[in-house]
Amino acid sequence: MKRSEMKKCAQRAVEMFEKAHIFLTDEEKANIEVADFGLGRVENVGLELITYVNTMRVCAKEMVLFPYQTCPEHWHVGDENTPGKEETFRCRFGEVFLYVDGEGSKENIKGRLPQTDVTVFKEIHLLPGQQYTLMPGTKHWFQGGPGGAVVSEFSTRSTDETDVFTDKEIVRIPVIEED
Repeated sequence: MKRSEMKKCAQRAVEMFEKAHIFLTDEEKANIEVADFGLGRVENVGLELITYVNTMRVCAKEMVLFPYQTCPEHWHVGDENTPGKEETFRCRFGEVFLYVDGEGSKENIKGRLPQTDVTVFKEIHLLPGQQYTLMPGTKHWFQGGPGGAVVSEFSTRSTDETDVFTDKEIVRIPVIEED
């Protein structure tokens, strides 16, 4: 992803946080992560986020999804010391379509099929104030609704670099290119 595109997405994320009445410091605004998952289609497959805290035991993040922008299907694996990440998503603004293992079909989802591989279609529709908890190892993907979304994540330790993605083309840690 080009640095100019990253900056543009980060600025849009700041505007979404402001709409949701979430205050960020100047330092936090300067450190918004823009993930394009290595696909170069950040408007469709991407995520903007700020991590407040990530210790050995807990993590708290704020995430922005633009309209129909999708965080691709993945699951959190553990290691010999931890079972993988347990996470709760709480919708703060807009609406979120969350898809997890379980009964559901791609023909009946309210969101849009993303431009990446997905295999789970049990739909959890979150509106402001609603939340859903995922246990470690739960395959999931999520998408902003027509007006986008702001989502708070509360979880055990986050090790994004160990996430497993259904689409093997995905690279979780962004690579920023100079313009």
